Amino acid sequence: MPALQETRTVVALAPAKPAGLADLGLPLVDSTAVKKGRVHEYLQLLTDGKIGRRFQDIRIIALKTVEAGVPSAKVFVQFEVFGDNTAAPTNGVGFEAVLFAGEQQLASLSSSSLFLPYANFWYPNRFVFEVPIADFDQADRLDFIAKAEEVRTL
Repeated sequence: MPALQETRTVVALAPAKPAGLADLGLPLVDSTAVKKGRVHEYLQLLTDGKIGRRFQDIRIIALKTVEAGVPSAKVFVQFEVFGDNTAAPTNGVGFEAVLFAGEQQLASLSSSSLFLPYANFWYPNRFVFEVPIADFDQADRLDFIAKAEEVRTL
């Protein structure tokens, strides 16, 4: 059975304005802080070197705010994914996202599956992870890791 290779891309995080985030429901207060990063296109190859999956417009949005008097930090991972002539298994392995401050790993965040019900079509995906506020404050990059998994070819 064909398999996708584990591959990674680095998304640099930089302080940003809290503009364009209405669809996230972000509570805006004086202390709200935002970090953003983006990768436009990212390919995950099969073990034979052919393209097996495509990721597009990977957007990382890290938010620190206060809601109902409680401070919190969250990381949103958003992207579109395309099963390039490969069908995902019913129980996929998903991805891992690792927050870093320089070379120091802060947090490992993982998803057990992608929303990719059929091959040859683009599907939007959005995931949110709660992180410690100290990790938000220090984070300057996120490594997006598409995990290895067996797939079926069309």
